[in-house]
Parts: sequence; structure tokens; C-alpha cells
Amino acid sequence: MSKREAFIKSVSISKTEDFFSFIKLHKDASEPFDLGELLQELQKAQRQSVWTSLAKLLQDAVVACPAERWNGTQLEKNEQDMEVEVPLDLKQTMQVILGVTEVAVASVETIEEEDTYTSLLDCASMLNDLLGFLPQSEAALQERVLGLFECWWTKGLHGKEELGLTVLQTSLRKRVPDMKRLWLFHEALISVPLDSELGLELANQLLQCFLNATHIKRDEGKRFLVFLFSWDLAFIRLIHKTVKNQLQFLRKAEIEHLAEIYFRAWKKASGPFLEEIESTCIQDFMQHGIQLHRTSPVLPKVRQILSYFHKQKFRQGLDEMLYRLYRPILWRALKGANGEVRANATLLFTEAFPLKDPSMDVAATDETLQRQLDTLFSLLDDQQPLVRSTAVLGTCTVLSKCWEFIPSDIIGDLLKKLVQQLAYDASSPDVRCAVFMCMSIILDNNLTHAVLENLLPLLRTSLHDTSEKVRVAFVEMLIKIKAVRATKFWKVCSMEHLLARLERDSPSVSKRIVNLLFSSFLPVNQSEMVWCERCVTLIQMNPKAARKFYLYAHLYTAPNNLGKLMLVIRKCLNSCIQKARDQEADDTTSANKENHSELDEVLSVRDMDTMARLLEVVVILWRSIQKSLQRNKEVMNYLVAKFATVLPEYMRFFQDDHACTVALLCMASLLPAASVPSFSCGVLPRLRKLEVGASVSNYSQILDCLCSWGQASHILELISDWLTEALANTSANDGSARRVRIQETMEAKPDLGLDFLDYMLTNPPTRDAVVNVALGKLRQLLKALGSYKSELYACVSAFEPPARARTTETAMKAFSLHSRLLVHLQSKFPEDRDFLQDMELSATWVTERILPFLVAPTEDVISMQQVKLAQRVMECCLIMSRDIIIVGVGDMEFSGQVLDLLSVVLLSERGYLCIPVILSVLSSLAKDCMSQSAPGQEQQMSVLIGVLTNIFHKILEVIALKLRKDQEEGAQVCVTSRSALMDFLTVAQELASVRPEGHDGVFSSLFAAIIVEISHALHKVSHTEQLSTPETAEDLPPLSSHILGILLKCPPAVTRSLFAMTQQSLDADEIDSLAGLVAVTNLLAVVKQTGQFRSELKSIALSVQRQMERHCAGIGESDEEIQKMLYGSSIKTVNDILMP
Repeated sequence: MSKREAFIKSVSISKTEDFFSFIKLHKDASEPFDLGELLQELQKAQRQSVWTSLAKLLQDAVVACPAERWNGTQLEKNEQDMEVEVPLDLKQTMQVILGVTEVAVASVETIEEEDTYTSLLDCASMLNDLLGFLPQSEAALQERVLGLFECWWTKGLHGKEELGLTVLQTSLRKRVPDMKRLWLFHEALISVPLDSELGLELANQLLQCFLNATHIKRDEGKRFLVFLFSWDLAFIRLIHKTVKNQLQFLRKAEIEHLAEIYFRAWKKASGPFLEEIESTCIQDFMQHGIQLHRTSPVLPKVRQILSYFHKQKFRQGLDEMLYRLYRPILWRALKGANGEVRANATLLFTEAFPLKDPSMDVAATDETLQRQLDTLFSLLDDQQPLVRSTAVLGTCTVLSKCWEFIPSDIIGDLLKKLVQQLAYDASSPDVRCAVFMCMSIILDNNLTHAVLENLLPLLRTSLHDTSEKVRVAFVEMLIKIKAVRATKFWKVCSMEHLLARLERDSPSVSKRIVNLLFSSFLPVNQSEMVWCERCVTLIQMNPKAARKFYLYAHLYTAPNNLGKLMLVIRKCLNSCIQKARDQEADDTTSANKENHSELDEVLSVRDMDTMARLLEVVVILWRSIQKSLQRNKEVMNYLVAKFATVLPEYMRFFQDDHACTVALLCMASLLPAASVPSFSCGVLPRLRKLEVGASVSNYSQILDCLCSWGQASHILELISDWLTEALANTSANDGSARRVRIQETMEAKPDLGLDFLDYMLTNPPTRDAVVNVALGKLRQLLKALGSYKSELYACVSAFEPPARARTTETAMKAFSLHSRLLVHLQSKFPEDRDFLQDMELSATWVTERILPFLVAPTEDVISMQQVKLAQRVMECCLIMSRDIIIVGVGDMEFSGQVLDLLSVVLLSERGYLCIPVILSVLSSLAKDCMSQSAPGQEQQMSVLIGVLTNIFHKILEVIALKLRKDQEEGAQVCVTSRSALMDFLTVAQELASVRPEGHDGVFSSLFAAIIVEISHALHKVSHTEQLSTPETAEDLPPLSSHILGILLKCPPAVTRSLFAMTQQSLDADEIDSLAGLVAVTNLLAVVKQTGQFRSELKSIALSVQRQMERHCAGIGESDEEIQKMLYGSSIKTVNDILMP
């Protein structure tokens, strides 16, 4: 029996094993058996017999194992996480389906025109019905069945529509649809009405394709999505609505692809579909591009889509479409009342310029163009700066792309309007900035250069514009001029003006000027000697500008170029020194003449200013490439060796010039101490020789230098010796016992030493060097500083000022630096509590010894001088405590002691003088409480918050008491504490989400202080003439005026917190008196004048109205006239708020 006969007989339910064997042979690439060849060799009747048997086989297999059982018995895990064995009949059925599919695929390829394939169609239809029942584990089988349908569709056989729809639906249901397959079967969609059940199901799935980035960027996806615009008119509206809803979430690249899809859909459409796309989609985008708010995230996306259409103006039919669609909306928008609408319309108008209909004759076209140019001129004169700046952008765009066909006189008028009028628009820096930013657009067109060459110099003074962004835009324009070689940039703006602006302008402008001038003063394509010559020229033209230039030079060239410049400057300095020596010896050799350069004529050591500037340039360049040098140790060592050999010689030669010495000290700080031993040994004695009162510039570089060499300990030792020695000398002068500790016959200079320490603790590099010194020497310095407490106490306790005024300042500064050093050391060693204990002891000393002097001055007992000094000491102690809390190295115990200290100070007789500092400490404590969330400390934290709010309540009481006793001094306290109170209230408002009890405590105290003071003032009224509704905060009593004035300047959330407390008090019936309710209405009346917080005011006014109704019943004819008038004025205020 031949294989053909055997295969024909195997297509039966009784011979499935033979059938499976043939299928296996077909799929085995190593076997010569091929179903396609076999079926092709069969006669027509035999093929039809095979197809009939194939349909019967499939039908029998399904009857033996019905489809309803397939998903219930598929290979999956049961509840015990065990695999369930698949029944044999299901396995056999799946094999039959796979075999039938394989034979059907091979049969489709062999079908001839005269073949009757009804049985094969029945077979494909059965597979179509069974496709939805296939188990998930049979994904490969499902894909093979879809492959059969794809072959059927491609072959164009009868019944392909139903099979194509199945493939389309199945593909859309996949997580990532196959766009190639969707495009292949796109025609199957035409037969499905959108309003049918299947159409609606497909529509939802198809709309998702427009939001898939993979689909919209691939060409097959674009073709399919473009086709969807031709499915149904209603579906176009659904597409557009879906796209609009998701526009703000799409990236710029995805928007570009969507714009292309819209354009291709418009290009391909015709008839009603074209009209629908134009009216529903394109014109809708135009409307949104005009009417959307400028801050809308959708606006730039809409503009990008419209820009795509504008860029395609050369395509046939697009000019006419834009002209027709813009016509009913654009011209009306350009004359609209809203400035933003006009600005949006201006942008679209100038981008689409010129709008014309190609079918119009020449005269009509010219008339249309002239009308549009007139519109452009009117937009440049618009009253809104936003519209004018947008019109500037549009005008420059129009000139750049339409230069050739716009009349020359119009071009001249437009440019003159930009250069001579709008570039000097005094009402708006944005308009001036737009002129220079957009001039670059015109410069992109080479045809414009000849005209602009004569106009641009008129803009030279704009380099000195008062607005920084205008200056930035002007320099950017100069950079563009240089890049396109339109003209010489120094013809537009002279070098002197550029250097003057470089000298004094902000970094954003200065960096751009450096970029502009870089190739002029550091031409990297020329020799290093030319670089040096240009450097000297720049220094002599403007020394400060030269400093700025080399400060930013590293941004525009490689570090090795700057290293070469440093070395060539060193070579020039050496040459100048040698030349000076030769001239002194009058023995200039011929070799020197042979090495003669231009620098020899312009550079001399007698020009010490230039020498100093050159040394400074070396330091600036070294610092700018320091990070690069650290990564390249070989180059670093080479530079160190080169400059270390000449540094001592430079110091000897330039020692008489202060500027040179400073620059050399800076240079020395960049070198290791070991590389310049002779120089480094003489730096510390320089400090010793300085006089008391020396300026910072005399010692700052020396201190930087020593710290960079790791010799900060020597400085601290010197400071400690001076402090200890000076205190010992003071004791000796007073006749007290002392020990002689002088090692050198040099005067102790404690004030100078404290200046050194102040500088070192202020600057981060030197401060790091100080805290890294050995703890032994740091404790020695702390002891020396702490010993001045006795001197400070003597100054505070003395009724008359000390004979030497500097003694008080020295002791005060020593105490302050002692506190600052403790803060930095505690920050350095947070795990060690020793320094924290020292601060606690210092605070205890201040409380016991200094606080008693914070009282009112009395004759022959305590002078005003003592009170002021005690206040300074107390504030210094409080600031130290605040700094510890700010850096986050304090603990709960320390915070508690700080609160105790604040309470003690506040309760003292003149503790109100320290209220500004106390408020700043409370702000720091509140922030610290918000940041701490240690488990197990909730109770302690609640106690701290409670104490904090109590202290704030006490502050308000102290201020109120002071205002009653001495209004002038109380007002002064209010003024000095204004900023601190504003900061504290801002922090307290933030407590609402973390520590609500603290927030409520602060604002309830604030509210109570206002209501109590106003109520008290109302009770004192004796005549109706004294009653009036306040209009401003100044009309309220002093404390309320102070508080409300601060609240109205705070962030709105702070003021709303007070309103929330007011509402809460009214709802809880905590205000039960008429005077209290009148106080609330007075508060509302003042806030109402600001025009803010309208919803809050109405809510509170309603509550006040309800409370007032209760008092209305209790007010009779016998009541005093004052009460009646209070009630009437309050009701009027409430009504004004509720019904403005």
C-alpha cells in the first residue's frame, strides 16, 4: 500500500494512531514526507474525500470528548498544589485537532479554482467554533489554528470573513496585539457595524491601540490606526475623544506619531469621512489650541499636533484646508478680549503663516497676505505684554521662513519695530527678552545677514539691561551671531562693554560671556605662548573680568589645556624675574634677545598688579581643575614639582606686595607642605607677628594655607596659649597668684586669636580642619575659652564698665566661640554626650550667675550696661541651644532642659527682651519634634509638646502685660519679634499632620489672646462714640493688631489654622458673651478687607449669626445702648460677609 492510500485511510477516528504518525512525519524536518506534496499529487475526488474524512474525524473526536469538559480537566494545579493528570481522551482530542489543522493548512495551499472545498470549510468552521474552548495550556495549538485562518484569508477563499473576524478578535484580546496580523485582517472590520454588540466590543479594544506607544510608532500600527478612521463616522469621534483624554500623559515622541496618524488619516479620507476628520478632529484641536489656559498640560501637546500639520503645508490640499478651518475661529480669536486667547491665536497664526487658498487669483492672494501682515503689525502693538512677546516670536518665525516673498519695505518696517521699539519695551522685560531670543530664528536664514548687520549694533546698550534674563538672551544672541558668522559680535557690542558686564554680572550671564569670548582669549588652536599673551592682555584690559573669565574657563575646555596655561604663566613669570635681575646687573646676554617675545615689551616685574593677577589666575585655574588632578596623580605630581621649585623664589621676589603675597599663599595652600619646607616653616610666625585688629584679608589666606597642610592644631595651640597667657596676666595685674607660662617674649593677643577661631569656624574647609584636630588639643582650647566665664561674670557684675572696654568684648566673644565650638564638636561626635553635658553646664552657669542681672536697672544697684550685657550672654546661650537642636544632635533630655531654661528666662523681670530668640528656639524644637519618631518616646514627646505650647501661651501673656504697663516698650518687643513669630507660626501649622495637639495648643492660645484683648477693650468702652467697626489690623488693640498683621503675611494655611480654631470654638459654644462674639466679628471685618478667605469667613459668619440669635432674645429695651450698638454692628458685619 502506498503512502497516499495509507494516509487517506488513516483519516478516521478508528485509525488515529496512524494519523498521528503521518502528522509527526510531516512535522519532522529530517523526514521527506510532506503533506502539501501528498495532497497536491492526489486527484480532485481524492482530495475532497480526504476533506470529508477530515471533517468527520474532527466531529467524532469532539463527540468523544465534548468541548465543555476541556477547561475543567486541563493540566493545572489543584488546591493541594499538586498537578492533575490530563485524561487520555482529552490528550487524544487535542492531538486530533492539531492534526486536522496541519492537514487543513496544507490543503489550503493546494486548493485549485475548480475544487469544491465545502467539507474543508466545514472543518475550518468547526475549528472556529472550538477555538474559544481550547485550554490555556494549548497556546501553541491556538496559534496554529489562527495560522490556518490567516492562510484561508490570504488565499481569499469563501467564508474568509467569519474566520478573519475571529483572528481580529483574538488578536485584540491579547495583552500585546500583533499589529502585523491586525493590519492583515483589517478589511474584516468593514462588515461589522459599530452599533452592533460585536462592534461595540471591538471598538473598546481598538481604542486601546491608540494609547499603546508600541503600536503608534510602528509603521504597521500606523497603517492600521489610520484605517480605523474609515470604519465608521461615529468611531472617529470616539477615537478623538480617547486621544484628547490621554494627551497630557503622552510623551513628546508619542504625540509626534499621533500627529502623523491624524495627518495620514486626513490625507487618505474622502467624502463624509474627510469632513468628519476635519470638523471633529483638526478643527477641534485648533479650538483647543486657542482657548486652553497657558498653564494647561494639554496645550503644548495640542500645539505639537497642529505644528505637524503646519509643517506639511507643501502637501497638496493642506493650504486650502488650513485656510478653510482656521477662517471661522482664528481671526475672531486674534481680536478677542482675553489676552491669553489672543496670545494662543497669535502663535498658531504665525506658525501657519501665510494662510491662503491656492484656488484664489493673484489679486485676492495679495490682498489676503497684506491683511495678514497688517494683523501681525497690530499684534506687535497689543496692550498685553504676553501677546506682544508671542507676536515677536511669530514675527521672527515668519521673517525667517518667508523672507523671499515678503516685500522688502515690510521686512524693514518689521525689523525696525523689533529693534528700535520692542527691544526697549520699558513695560515688560519679557518682551525685550523675546526680541533677543527670537532674533536667533531670523539669523538661521543666511539671506537675512546683510540687513541685520546694520541693525544689530543698535541693540548694544541692551547688554546693560536691568533684567537679568534680558541680558542672558542678549549674550545668547551674540553667541548665535558668532556661530553663523552673520557679522563680528564686537561690532554689535564692544569688548569693553562685554568685559565690564563680565566683571559684575551674575553667574548665568558671566558664563555665557565667557563662552562668547573664549576663543578670543584662549584660542586652543594656537600656541601656549599666545594663550599667555592673551591672558596678560585681558588682565590689563579689565583685571576683575579676567578673574571671572578664568573662573569659568574650565566649563569650555579640557583640564589639560588649563594645566598648560598654568605652566606657561609660570614660565613667563620666571622670565620676568630673570629679566629684572639681568637689568639690575646690566648684563643682558644675546641669548635673552634671541628668546625675545611680545610679552617682554608689555610685561615687567615693576607692574606688580599684573604679576599679582597672573599669580591669581594660576590659583583660580588650579582650583578649577583640582578634581581632575586628583584623578590623575602623575599630572598632579608634575605640577606640584614645577610650582614647588619656584614658590620660595616668588615669595622672596614679591614679598613687598600684599596682593602677590596673598596669591602666593593661596598657591601654597594647594601644595603639600613637604614640597615647600622652607616656606611652610615661616607661615605660622606670620600669624604671631600680626597686630591686634588686623583685617580678615591679612590672615585668612594664612589660616587656609595652614589648614590645608594639616597644621590646624598649631593654630589652635597658639590661640590657647594667647588666651591662657592673657588671662594669667590679667590676674597678675589684679594681684592674684599666677603661674608663669610665657615661653616667648611676645605679647599675648587673645582678641586676635579669637578672630582666628571665628574665621576658622565660619568657613567650611577650615571648620572641618578644626573639628578633626586631636581631642586633647580641642579640650585644651575649650578649657581656655571656658576660663573666660569668670572674666565675663566680672564684667556683668561690675556697675561701672571695665577700664578696658576690650575686656568685655573679649570675654563675650570667648563665651560665644566656646558655645559654637561645642556645637560643632557635638555634631562631629554625636554618639558622645560629653560636649552636650558641657553645654548643659554652661546653660546652668548662665541661669545661676547671669540671669539675676536681667532685671530693671536701678540706681546704684544695676546699670543699663549690665542689663544689656546680661541680655547678650543670655541670647548667646539660647542661640547655642537652638543650634544644637537644628543640627539634630540633641536628645530628649537636652530638649527638656532647654524648655526649662526658656521658662526661667521668660519668667524673669526683663525676660521679654529675649522673646525673639525664645521664639526661634521654639521653632527649632517644633521642627525637631516633627522629625523624631522614636518608638517608646511618645509620652515624653507629648510632654515636650505640652510644655512648648505652654511657653508660647506665656509669651503672649508677657507681651500683653508689657503692652498694658509700657505700651512703647511693648510695641518695640512686638516689632523685634515679628519675624520670629511668623516663622514659629509657620512651623506650628506644619504640626497639624504630625502633632495635632501642638498645633491646636498654639492656635488656641493665639485665638484666645485676640478675643480676650478685644473683649477687654470693649468692656472699657463708656460712650457709643468710642465704638466703630475696624477696617484694618491697626484699628485693633495692639497685641491683636500685631498678631493679625503677622497672620495676614504668613502662608494662607497658617491663617486658615486660626480660622479653624475660631470655627471650633464657636461650634463648641466656648464663646458665650456678646463681647466675645463682637471680637470675632471685628476679626472677620479686618480679614474681609483683604478679599481673601471668603469661604472660611462665610462659614464663621454663619456660626456667629446663630450665636447672635441667642443673645437677641436676651437684649431688652432696658439694656444699655452700648450693648445694642455692639449687637447691631456685629449683625451688620455678618450680613456684609454673607451677602456682599
